[in-house]
Amino acid sequence: MGVRQLFDLSGKVALVTGGSRGLGLQMAMALGEMGAKLALTARKADELALAEARLQALGFEVLVVPGDLVKAEAIPSLVDAVLARYGTIDILVNNAGATWSAPAEALPVEAWRKVMALNIDAMFVLSQEVGRRCFMPQGSGKIINISSIAGLAGNPPGMTTLAYNTSKGAVLAFTRTLASEWGPHNINVNAICPGFFPTKMSAALLEKIEAEVLAATPLGRLGGDADLMGAVVFLASEASRHMTGQQLILDGGHSTTL
Repeated sequence: MGVRQLFDLSGKVALVTGGSRGLGLQMAMALGEMGAKLALTARKADELALAEARLQALGFEVLVVPGDLVKAEAIPSLVDAVLARYGTIDILVNNAGATWSAPAEALPVEAWRKVMALNIDAMFVLSQEVGRRCFMPQGSGKIINISSIAGLAGNPPGMTTLAYNTSKGAVLAFTRTLASEWGPHNINVNAICPGFFPTKMSAALLEKIEAEVLAATPLGRLGGDADLMGAVVFLASEASRHMTGQQLILDGGHSTTL
């Protein structure tokens, strides 16, 4: 198999959570460009409609399914919708996530639970559903979990995101453990750890600490509109067929200074 064939995703079906904007949409665009059929889910139907129009204008086949992944009972119907359209799922990108900023001593229990429900519980339930219904029967599958460099270390002064950091560390443990369990089914499970990207979720934080972040980043810049594209295609394709349980850190070198 040649290198171009290794990265080709023609005919594959990719489900991307939190795919209506930001990093999720960036990754969906990359997968679509390499030939994948796309299924996107997010809470806001209007943002999904905009993403659908943008992707269709690029010539990609796309299905959008609005839904709240915090409601675990709705996840089977999401998978039902994708299977009704495409017949299977080959690639699952667990990207949807939430954060909450508050000092640990003042973090509401409800906020902790909200972050964990989306960042961990939904990832587990959806991975289980897709694995059981698609990946195991067909003897193949790719799961890409979006973690963060926040899951690798503590915070610098000024950041108070205990729940988010904890959840992203848990994503990495989940990735390693599921990879070891599902490897015999020819299912690859890997993670991406983005650093600081200018997204809607990070905007308020970057307003306060962008200068410090850039000073501590060897490449001297934030993540850009194409900086996750190569990584997600690699992990979704046969190019990464001998890689599982691993994490790719895309942060301009910021984590080397932690």
